[in-house]
Amino acid sequence: MGTSVAVVGLQWGDEGKARVIDFLTEHSDDVVRFQGGSNAGHTVVANGQKHVFHLIPSGILHDRVRCLIGPGVVLDPWGFKGEVDKIKASVPDIEKRIVISAGCHVVMPYHGMLDKVYESLKGDAKLGTTGRGIGPCYSDRALRNGIRVSTLLDPDALKSQLSTVLPIQNAILTKVGGLEPIELDELLGRLLEIAEWIRPFAGDVPQLINQGLDEGRSVLFEGAQSVMLDIDYGTYPYVTSSNSSLTGLFAGCGVNPARVKEAWGVTKAYCTRVGEGPFPTELFGDEGEDLRAKGHEYGATTGRPRRCGWLDIPALKYAIETSSINTLALTKLDVLSGYKTIKVCVGYEGQDHRIYHSDPLKASSLKPIYEEMPGWQEDLTAVRSMADLPKEARDYIEKVQVWTGLPIKLVTTGPSREQSITL
Repeated sequence: MGTSVAVVGLQWGDEGKARVIDFLTEHSDDVVRFQGGSNAGHTVVANGQKHVFHLIPSGILHDRVRCLIGPGVVLDPWGFKGEVDKIKASVPDIEKRIVISAGCHVVMPYHGMLDKVYESLKGDAKLGTTGRGIGPCYSDRALRNGIRVSTLLDPDALKSQLSTVLPIQNAILTKVGGLEPIELDELLGRLLEIAEWIRPFAGDVPQLINQGLDEGRSVLFEGAQSVMLDIDYGTYPYVTSSNSSLTGLFAGCGVNPARVKEAWGVTKAYCTRVGEGPFPTELFGDEGEDLRAKGHEYGATTGRPRRCGWLDIPALKYAIETSSINTLALTKLDVLSGYKTIKVCVGYEGQDHRIYHSDPLKASSLKPIYEEMPGWQEDLTAVRSMADLPKEARDYIEKVQVWTGLPIKLVTTGPSREQSITL
């Protein structure tokens, strides 16, 4: 039997999951993306070159590794083609190493338009989406108005389905959004063209995963976004449109939960969030800007500045509990260098970490209880072992392990592959 490991984010995204996935890929045969769409941006720095992936699994930079995109992912075919074209110089055999599930739903051009219409109608209550049509695509999936890759590859079925759903989309675009309608023949032509390019990539991903595990292959499951953005367990409604916690893996890949042997959760040494929604430990003014500048905290997908704050242990424990995490990776420890004192939220006044499950919106009124720890001044970017870390940094790592009750097996001290400490 093969081994399997899952990696999910434990905060509000951008924790550095791609770094951890890249690290673990060295021991993997398959890397599988199980949910989300092109609204996720995963950044890997390898051999001095920065790569940002939105749909392609982060393991693609390792030779011999097969990359699979599960049916829980919503696929923007043009965005996917753009990613493949961009990275092909670095990965010349990319067409042989990626398989897209025929069950993936297709993000259509009208989904992005609908996304922006919905956001504009919400005014001050907008969610801060990427505008890439991910939410409307998942909505159409639930409404049974979606178009899957299998339909995209069948011209007759595609035309029949479009004839049914396009009038519905056009009614919203024209009557609600005040936009021009999309012509059926023009859209069909675009889809048939991209379908022929997509065809060689399509396959039965759940079967490939399970067959691979039966044959002894090592499989690494890659989540996008994070637990606190999960549509069921995150700070709803300020969340993504899929199950971005470990719960999304099983539906998004067709894998028995018993086959996932190890679950890694990734957390920054502090917290960030992009878009709207509650963020109890957020720093404002010069404090927030200083942490943002030190951490280069700007969204990989949108370029938007991330909101920054101190590490939130109750939220972290909630995320760990929700996804049955048994191993931690702590990223961007180097960013905390230079602080005389580092604060960590260890509780909320009158509340516990279950507040996120009972009523996430109340998180906006939570008052953190902070524990202060001595900081360190040393630059950590060249440190490669625990023994070479300043005592204060070692103490910080140890305290996070005590607070969460989990071992930290990887610490990163910079953006490059080699800037890692294994414990």
